[in-house]
Amino acid sequence: MEAVITILALLVVVFIALGVYATVKAVGAAKRGVDRTITQARRTVEDTTLRAKSFGQPGVAGELAQLRLSLRTSMRATQDALHAGAAEDASLAESVALFRRLSAHGLELDDELKRLEREPDRTTVASLLPKLRERTRQITHSAESLRWAARDRARQFADDDLDALNAQIDIEAGALRHWTTDEPAQSGAAKNAASPGRGPGTDWPDPAATTDPSATNSSTADEAWSGPAREESPQAITAPDPRLRTTYPWQKSTRPETTN
Repeated sequence: MEAVITILALLVVVFIALGVYATVKAVGAAKRGVDRTITQARRTVEDTTLRAKSFGQPGVAGELAQLRLSLRTSMRATQDALHAGAAEDASLAESVALFRRLSAHGLELDDELKRLEREPDRTTVASLLPKLRERTRQITHSAESLRWAARDRARQFADDDLDALNAQIDIEAGALRHWTTDEPAQSGAAKNAASPGRGPGTDWPDPAATTDPSATNSSTADEAWSGPAREESPQAITAPDPRLRTTYPWQKSTRPETTN
């Protein structure tokens, strides 16, 4: 009885532990989903704000907003392209690692541009704009190189797969239309059989068997000089020897004739 109670207590503890673990996992997943949603919403709001500043504010502030928007758009597009391609192509792992290193420089530049947006000394910020443009151009150019290389690789694989699929479909279509290749051969054989010329079963007349007067006269002259032609003597028909006749066990023996 005590053993049964102990087993039931252990089962209750196990079920409670599993319930707590499942609850924690569900809460964590929900929290990550909420954080992801909040981050996406914050990013959308920030991009909209930068777009509005780049078009609505002239001068240094507008150019800083334009640099940030260009940087963020390029980096996000490259990140999405590499992550989508790495799920199907393992060779993009090195490209993803390079992009992570590039992202560190991009985040550093984005933070610097964000700080300069709040800088009241516009003259100093304007003097820094050429270097900021060059850094932004280098980072976006590298990101675009990785992005377009990944896209070209995926498109090349898709083209190769499509060419192989088209070749297989052509072979299958030809196999399904097998009668189109058999009909010319059959029609050619039927045409040869119907033609009056020499065919596989046609016998040409023997030139030696044609009647030629000169050949007849020549053979007559040969018979005159060689004497009368020898005639083949007919072979005598002889009855088979009854001793050599083969007998079989199932045959009945011949009954002798009785003499009166």
